[in-house]
Amino acid sequence: MLDEFSLPSLNVVGALIAVFLTVTWYRTRIPELDAIPTIGYSAPVLACFSSLKFFVQARQILQEGYNKYKPGVFKIPMLDTWTVVAVGHQFVDDILKAPESVLSFDEAIHRSLQVKYTLGEEFETDTYHIPIIRAQLTRNIGVLFDDMRDELVAAFDDMIPAQDDWVQVPFFTTIQDIVCRTTNRVFVGLDICRNEDYLRLNIDFTIEVFKSAVVLNLFPDFLKPVLAKFIVNLPSHTKRQMKHINPVIEERRRKLEEFGENWEDKPNDMLMWLMSKAKGEAQNLDHLARRLLSVNLSAIHTTSLTFTQAIYRLAENPECIQPMREEVEAIVAAEGWSKSALQRMRRVDSFLRETQRVDGLGLLNLTRIAVQPFTFSNGVTVPTGTRVATASSAMHHDDALYARADVFDAFRFAELGDGATQQLVATHAEYLSFGHGRHACPGRFFVANELKAMLAHVVVTYDVKFEDGKGVPPSMYFGEAVIPGKAPVLFRKRRA
Repeated sequence: MLDEFSLPSLNVVGALIAVFLTVTWYRTRIPELDAIPTIGYSAPVLACFSSLKFFVQARQILQEGYNKYKPGVFKIPMLDTWTVVAVGHQFVDDILKAPESVLSFDEAIHRSLQVKYTLGEEFETDTYHIPIIRAQLTRNIGVLFDDMRDELVAAFDDMIPAQDDWVQVPFFTTIQDIVCRTTNRVFVGLDICRNEDYLRLNIDFTIEVFKSAVVLNLFPDFLKPVLAKFIVNLPSHTKRQMKHINPVIEERRRKLEEFGENWEDKPNDMLMWLMSKAKGEAQNLDHLARRLLSVNLSAIHTTSLTFTQAIYRLAENPECIQPMREEVEAIVAAEGWSKSALQRMRRVDSFLRETQRVDGLGLLNLTRIAVQPFTFSNGVTVPTGTRVATASSAMHHDDALYARADVFDAFRFAELGDGATQQLVATHAEYLSFGHGRHACPGRFFVANELKAMLAHVVVTYDVKFEDGKGVPPSMYFGEAVIPGKAPVLFRKRRA
């Protein structure tokens, strides 16, 4: 467990020294990268100091590179490799057009999350859950919307009862519970989605995977198998997940044998889709348990963080509540709560899209690993093993692309018109919150509908604010990751 991995300060210092020495050994000069300018130091030993500096000052470092070299490329030293950052439309297109056989999205994910250790080796070779998310989950949003809406309303009622007086809510932990319940109503159904141990397991697993990956990425590959045994608790999580879902899987398999594929009341949920598509060893109970854990990981993490940022923005800008409230109530009065109703809520949609633009969950996007030498359109070549990305956060704060780019303008995108290109789920080369191109987030349609349904519910149910004199807490940056700061939010039953 990660809690057990908390070492005395002396051991921490020793570990950092070990990291420094191993990285110094690992980072030999790569002549092919000499032509690319560096933010920080390039010399082997000094580059290690720049690597450590990036971990705590990544936003400033990337902004410096963006300002100096747009359009173009620059490099920054990381603890395990070099990252070449492309800025400007031309060079973003270079990344997007490169085939997977040259710039690999999958390899970048595997390294970033240390998938082999945190999720299981099978995730490096079999990603059958991705087409399920992209196709079946997206197609069924409308069909399953009533269940999702029912669960989020019940979860909010349980976690944040609407009261006449202001109530202080520790929002991030609260929203994790709400998101986990709402998501798992669609993933495993009503019987399990409210089970406290199941919910705690999936939230804890999500947190542990990201923390474990951060620690493992501090060390060279040859040390990771040993370290993973001490800091990753995948077998225990798998066993705990199996306790909840094995009886359900076995009962469903019994009905499949007895009634065939289309038995009456056959569940239409993520677990059933996984069971139907799994082949070979993927049908094993432990594999299905890990697969469901991994799908939850993606859904819970991004949605919880984004919605926390959105509520912070709402508490700082309470004048935005009434325009969204009027929009939601008018649309719901005309056609009820539905997926199609959400699509018409342009102010709600814009508020969330602007939150992603201003705050976001990462400083880099379109991250790839060069599995073959790759040449940008300006002739610069990066060697095999190099990490390539674009500075998405700096782009989202570029005044040349967005008027008053550093200002949170809640209805910015709604005022640009009703075109699909301005909607929350839309991606393009200058808006990368969900990525772009063939590797754009496959679950973004589900996530967007869940976020919009939650925000619409909040504005018609509550008044929201910070304590007097308080505002959006500063985000925390761990390397390229952006984590919302911690701050209590005040809720009460709406007055108007």
